[in-house]
Amino acid sequence: MNYLERIGLGWSVLLAWLIRRLPNEQQRLLAFTILAGGLCGLAAMAFHKTIQWLEDLLINPANNAPGHSWIWLTILTPAVGGLVVGLGLTFWVPAAAGSGIPQVKVAFALRYGLISLRETMGKFVLCAFQIGSGASLGLEGPTVQICAGVTSQLARAARLSPLYQRRMASVGMAAGIAAAFNAPIAAITFTLEELIGDLDQTMLSGVIVAAALAAVVEHKIMGTNSVFNVPRNYELGDSSSLIWYALLGILAAVVSVTFTDALLWTRARFKKLTAIPKWVHPAIGGLGVGTLAVFGLYFFHVNGIAGDPYKTLTLALTGKLPVLLMATFCVVKLAATVLSYSSGGSGGIFAPSLFMGGMLGGSVGWIDVTVFHHSQDAIGAFAVVGMGAVFAGTVRAPMTSILIVFEMTGGYGLVLPLMIANMSAFALARYWRNVPIYEALLAQDGIHLPHGTKPLDPPGGVPIPTLQGPIDPAGNATV
Repeated sequence: MNYLERIGLGWSVLLAWLIRRLPNEQQRLLAFTILAGGLCGLAAMAFHKTIQWLEDLLINPANNAPGHSWIWLTILTPAVGGLVVGLGLTFWVPAAAGSGIPQVKVAFALRYGLISLRETMGKFVLCAFQIGSGASLGLEGPTVQICAGVTSQLARAARLSPLYQRRMASVGMAAGIAAAFNAPIAAITFTLEELIGDLDQTMLSGVIVAAALAAVVEHKIMGTNSVFNVPRNYELGDSSSLIWYALLGILAAVVSVTFTDALLWTRARFKKLTAIPKWVHPAIGGLGVGTLAVFGLYFFHVNGIAGDPYKTLTLALTGKLPVLLMATFCVVKLAATVLSYSSGGSGGIFAPSLFMGGMLGGSVGWIDVTVFHHSQDAIGAFAVVGMGAVFAGTVRAPMTSILIVFEMTGGYGLVLPLMIANMSAFALARYWRNVPIYEALLAQDGIHLPHGTKPLDPPGGVPIPTLQGPIDPAGNATV
């Protein structure tokens, strides 16, 4: 018996022992929720470490290659990565495409939390490879799908009823957000805003436990520092800046709507591009991303388009980037993310939204400093607020957008500007485009969730999972 077989046998023995000791289903739900929090934290950290390893192996050497070879390598590396991922998505696991959030919403609303093992493994492998090769996509949404897959497997192993299996999907979402952003409080609010939709006490308790445990695991492995190392806690220096924060909220709504409209439009065009095989589409997007990355590196000597965006974003949050660079990179990142996602790639839109928001906010902050002669720190403060504003306008989770900025930057001195900018961006984006991005993406694939994501149970019986919309041969939603 080899090492993996011994691990599998030991795992099976442990699960059987837990089930024998916990004959009551509610007891099993609590026990496996605790187990899920720890395992989701480990799975998320393994996913993030794998992406870092692949970036050091693929896109980072391409960006830093000697002579003029870096140009061709930077263009070709995301394209080759897209080609490999396109083959995997077409012939192995179609459900691994996209950000991961829509897939979890479908699983919660229509499949009672069911996410297959192949879907979970495919998301891990293909998304890590695509981001590592330079796609302009984020790891946060995929982390949610991977963690929801872990909780789905645990729920099935624990022999939970369909109702409790569905509740475990919310546990996975919270654990994934907590581990991805190092933000357990924001993970709870996001799960409530985006998935549960009401204060189901049973779900809420599991969500809190899982988010806390996943964050503890993340802290043990990655440390207790915030995601962004901002040297000081920004505060509202002068009330006259509030007018510019209000303007930032309006501009954030414009950027959010432009981004989502461009993403949906380009995605629809790729769907109609039948003359080229579907598995080639992500390579086309990769070529576009690589070209845009070369533009940024050649003219500004800064990365963030293809590769880790958070390093460049941190520079914006500390006020160290010139205004022309920030304004340009906001537009270029928008275009690169649209190409990566709409061409059928595997990755999320959280990180690109934060990046665009930081660049937009820093640009507005430069105007505030120039017009009112405020401290240079205002540029970083505006960049922090801009992150939350574009996130709120894009994802439509206003409370999460405020909390996630607090937890990622470690600063709480910008409460009033954050509330003004975030709620302005959220309200305007919702007014201009009533359908949120995730529901719009699902609708493009013919999947319509009943009453948002609120599941419908047939009266007087055990609910039977159903799925509306296209499915692959393994029964996975091809979102």
